[in-house]
Amino acid sequence: MDNQKHYRVRPIPAEERNLGKWDMFATWFGANANNGTWYIGGIIAACGMIGGLWALLIASILSYIFLSFISFMGYKTGLSTTTLSRATFGIRGSIIPSMINFIMFMGWTAVNTFIAATSLSFIFHSFFGWPVYGQAGGNKGLIVGILIMSALHIMSIISGQKSVRIIERIGILLVIFFVLWEGIVVFRHVSFNELVNWVVPAKDRMQFGAAIDILAAFNLAWVTSAADFSRFAKTKTVSTVSSFWGALVGVVAFAAMGLSTAISIALTTGIYKPDNSDPSTVANELGLGTIAMIVIVLTSMTANAVNLQAAGSALNNIFSKISLRNALLISTIIATIFTFIPVINGDFLADFTAFLDYIGMFLGPIIAIMIVDYFLLHKADYQRQNFEKSQGRFWFKGGYNFMVIALWVVGVLMYLYLSNVEFLKDTTGATFLVMVVIGVVYYALVKLTNRSGEAQ
Repeated sequence: MDNQKHYRVRPIPAEERNLGKWDMFATWFGANANNGTWYIGGIIAACGMIGGLWALLIASILSYIFLSFISFMGYKTGLSTTTLSRATFGIRGSIIPSMINFIMFMGWTAVNTFIAATSLSFIFHSFFGWPVYGQAGGNKGLIVGILIMSALHIMSIISGQKSVRIIERIGILLVIFFVLWEGIVVFRHVSFNELVNWVVPAKDRMQFGAAIDILAAFNLAWVTSAADFSRFAKTKTVSTVSSFWGALVGVVAFAAMGLSTAISIALTTGIYKPDNSDPSTVANELGLGTIAMIVIVLTSMTANAVNLQAAGSALNNIFSKISLRNALLISTIIATIFTFIPVINGDFLADFTAFLDYIGMFLGPIIAIMIVDYFLLHKADYQRQNFEKSQGRFWFKGGYNFMVIALWVVGVLMYLYLSNVEFLKDTTGATFLVMVVIGVVYYALVKLTNRSGEAQ
């Protein structure tokens, strides 16, 4: 009885599901309309304008189809993504995807906070004359900026879900304004033909499949938090369609602008540097001023509202006795510590790309296994009691599904190998291929195991 209480779950009841079409669209648009998306757009500029756009569209559409599947699971069950992973990894084994999710969303919070703090360093330079981050003594403004952003995150959490929703709605309007404004400025400097015809320096060129993997890792990060929000959706359409389009429009709009501005600066300065993809640097180079920096800070808060919610949900699944609010506060404090890693290492770009490798390697197999299990093996029908009942269907052996854990490890190793195969780096990338293989193998293993059990 004590065990069952410890593993209890709380599906969101119908009367508490209050997210409509606009709210869900705004949540996912706001999640992607942020500094990290902008930055990733500048990185894939190394594929050229057309190559970068194709990679962006292919990876994003595929990723957000998966997001719609996980969103539907959350809507049908009322459970978070990490809680749903108990069905495949086991009630205790779900700590693995929960820890991965927690660390990942801490990382994303840190990325957005770092970029926003960089913007604040430009603002401090304008008002107080402090050195900008990147100059001698510039760490002062950056560190103060990190602490201010973290304090704002804590204030929004204490204020509750309603304040988060207000931040998202205001943030979306500001983001749309900023994208349009920056677009106008960019095309005053260069024409669309110049952007398309820009030739990437040979030493900086990125292979198409490598770009697919980077973008897949970026987009799949949201998939493992999809159910955390769709469980609050009013209807199935809100949970799936609104989530898909909100995420897709957000990532395409902002990454494409990051892509365009990075190439624009390369054309006007004669130098292409992925570090120039940072929105603060771009805004400064284009002379957009303090208002643009403030908008960048606000968009960071919009994105981190989603990041911290997902991290808090993962922590809540690991330690069910901690309330969601306290889990969010703990997540914010840990994310603040994470944000100082690039300050210590002194190389934000290297830390960011290493972080994306970590995401792509670990998440793809988890998502593939969860979708195959729910839709193909369980016919979209999970029973609540199995998620919290020790010795029940999702208990497996001692609370762990060792077959799934082993298969997940195989998927990680497969990604590590295939992501370095030149043919795949030039074409499809490794991420989606690994997901297909792991999904098929998982389906076959479960069917064979079931038949073996029936025969005995």
